[in-house]
Amino acid sequence: MNNLERTLSIIKPDAVERNLSEKIKSIFLKNNLLVKDTKKLHISKDEAAEFYKVHQSKPFYDQLCSYLSSGPIEVMILEGENAVLKNRELMGATDPKNAKDGTIRKLFGVSIDKNSVHGSDSVDNAKNEINFFFNK
Repeated sequence: MNNLERTLSIIKPDAVERNLSEKIKSIFLKNNLLVKDTKKLHISKDEAAEFYKVHQSKPFYDQLCSYLSSGPIEVMILEGENAVLKNRELMGATDPKNAKDGTIRKLFGVSIDKNSVHGSDSVDNAKNEINFFFNK
């Protein structure tokens, strides 16, 4: 492996509620992303605000925090070659209507807000996001 990376994936409340965790994990595994660690938890709105603070200037910030803290989530560390980019490709566009066929958001996303999964958008953010959930 040339470019082994780790990235964070979150199965969001809408997908956990619909019992989609195993289906989503199987997509990662079929695409050579290993699930190195996983935990199910329910975070507070304050924790969600801390996690999403990079978005705090955006109009959807409050709604995003409310949503992530609205129910149980499953957080995972994925590992594989070019894991950050591969995970983003597997997730698909933020809005499920615009996501490519076969992507997680096209298959399971309900709306732009309830799009089933989150994935780190860079190697640096992946390190920060993994630390947020796994080094407490």
